[in-house]
Amino acid sequence: MHKEERYRGIIDWFNSNVPIAETELHYKDPFQLLIAVILSAQCTDKRVNMITPALFEAYPTPEVLAAATPEAVYEYIKSVSYPNNKAKHLVGMAKVLLEEFHGEMPSEIKDLIKMPGVGRKTANVIASVVFDKPAMAVDTHVFRVSNRIGLTENSKTPLETEKELIKYIPENLIPKAHHWLILHGRYVCLARKPKCEECGLKAWCKYFLEGKDNKE
Repeated sequence: MHKEERYRGIIDWFNSNVPIAETELHYKDPFQLLIAVILSAQCTDKRVNMITPALFEAYPTPEVLAAATPEAVYEYIKSVSYPNNKAKHLVGMAKVLLEEFHGEMPSEIKDLIKMPGVGRKTANVIASVVFDKPAMAVDTHVFRVSNRIGLTENSKTPLETEKELIKYIPENLIPKAHHWLILHGRYVCLARKPKCEECGLKAWCKYFLEGKDNKE
């Protein structure tokens, strides 16, 4: 199967069957989303959503968060992964957001990654979700699913995966495609035991088709 055919089939299926695909993180503004995405690194969205209501209430603005100590923030986020580092990142992020960007969330990747705790993946999420830019954030789900179903071939790094995906996915669909792949990896194409029999992508999935060939 040619790669273009695989992309076309998978995109058409998602378009028809998952017309709405959004982040599962709860937030009310770009500042809250950035906090939630920083906290979600190597942590589940479910866990993040459990702790952010109290955190957002205590630190509703960049000004309030920038004036806090990491130790105080830690008390709100201690149940997530790497809470010490993330507490420092959140306070540092708020300070840079105020000092460099006057409290306004920047839209460019190069500016977003200036803030502590904001790597390329996080910056792509903000650019995509907040500003609807054709940015493809590659987390563990996107990285695994893309390689498994055959959208990418032997990608060794998230950046390689990102470049391959944006090469073939129509620009206007890139923000949504990011969520398609995340949700598919979270609920269907599981890391240890993918639910192939209930997956709608079997007709184009490299993993399924090669496994089927081996059984015949």
